[in-house]
Amino acid sequence: MAHITYFPQGTCSQQMDIEVENGRVKQAFVMGGCSGNLQGICSLVRDMPVDEVIARLEGIRCGYKSTSCPDQLAQALKQAKAKGL
Repeated sequence: MAHITYFPQGTCSQQMDIEVENGRVKQAFVMGGCSGNLQGICSLVRDMPVDEVIARLEGIRCGYKSTSCPDQLAQALKQAKAKGL
């Protein structure tokens, strides 16, 4: 099982901890940000293939910002995948 710790940029959330096993997100936790929304997102991506999470969440924006917490979750997974997740 791979553990990813990611520090989002440009969002209210401060840290993301993600566990991936066999190409699937097993757990995701986000510190900071909109608690209810982020708990919902973490619940929805549980057991989802990494590539599907990236495809669904990448590019989502938060208001006027160029990114969002869901987009940053996708970026964390892309970065980890590029490093051989």
